[in-house]
Amino acid sequence: MVDDEARVGRRGADRWAHGHPWIFASDVTRGPDKPGVLLVTGPTGKPLGQALYSPESEIRLRLLDPRPKVRIDVQWWRQRIRAALERRAGIDATGFRVVHGEGDGLPSLVVDRYDRWLVAQLLSAGLETRRAEILEAIGLELAPAGILLRNDAPVRRHEGLPTAVELAHGTVPADIEIREGTVRYLAAPWTGQKTGAFLDQRANRVRAAALMPPGGTGLDCFSYHGSFALHLAQRARSVVALDVSGDALARGADNAALNRLDNISWRASDAFEELRALERSRERFDVVVIDPPAFAKSKSAVPQALRGYKEINLRGMRVVEPGGWLLTASCSFHVRWPEFREVVAAAAADSGRRVAVVDYLGQPPDHPEVLAIPETGYLKAVVLRID
Repeated sequence: MVDDEARVGRRGADRWAHGHPWIFASDVTRGPDKPGVLLVTGPTGKPLGQALYSPESEIRLRLLDPRPKVRIDVQWWRQRIRAALERRAGIDATGFRVVHGEGDGLPSLVVDRYDRWLVAQLLSAGLETRRAEILEAIGLELAPAGILLRNDAPVRRHEGLPTAVELAHGTVPADIEIREGTVRYLAAPWTGQKTGAFLDQRANRVRAAALMPPGGTGLDCFSYHGSFALHLAQRARSVVALDVSGDALARGADNAALNRLDNISWRASDAFEELRALERSRERFDVVVIDPPAFAKSKSAVPQALRGYKEINLRGMRVVEPGGWLLTASCSFHVRWPEFREVVAAAAADSGRRVAVVDYLGQPPDHPEVLAIPETGYLKAVVLRID
């Protein structure tokens, strides 16, 4: 069932033909005033499929299904959600992403599982018009104890939508204990970053732990709630966790207690300044993790972000024990892989150390990147051996 019809020009039709699900406002030649699920036709009037329509957004249309006559209803949403869940089979965690928007063929929909509870985001005006049937499909397919809508993402304002955190079903506690591998930690679905935790670094945290020699030392920069530090500490003699937020580190300490770990030192400090101080004091670590927040949230911020990435990686390299490891990451979409590799190489050249790339890391299977949709790929990480 569709709500109306929209027509697009040749350039918009070509985007869909080449696998990108978005059509921008400049390529829509006709459309209604209200959001919804629309039948979309090309410049000659040929049906192209059905899409979410957002009349106030620069992203005007998001392709749902290339079949013009298929019924978009509760069963359609259930089938897509079920297929996404099946693709997550084998994930060794009780906290993971069930639906990753465009990466799972469900544009602007995010669904994260935290044990028996779900946190969802409806990030477009078109999707919002189908809220009731989406929530019904989620409930029928995933049977959660509760569903929380974290519709406080700023992107909703570009869609002409209000921002709020709403309980949609059942009850959702303030803190939820989840497990990834052998590590447990508390997610904060109502107040935490993203939907309550940084689920996208799960596989990379396990990778970092594997680098740690038994009885070694670790440094987790931009630690937040200590997720990398917790993994490192299971093998290390001692770990230092840095973050500017004392409140975040307090939650990290709670997570350490949950795992019966007493070998993590929590330091409330600026990572740039602390790394300089560690370098001056000649303190060294077997494994250093640099996982900062996005330095570039827009294209205009990229030059300054690259300077920041070079500086933080240079300082990180200089505090690694000879023969040790640096895992460095960027979650800035606007800083692409070539730029990130170049800035890490520039830091290596200035470090006075021999730096070798051992591995390139990206997003885990529950955050799939579609090659035809660059916007689905944002997380980049490199494992470096520092001699």
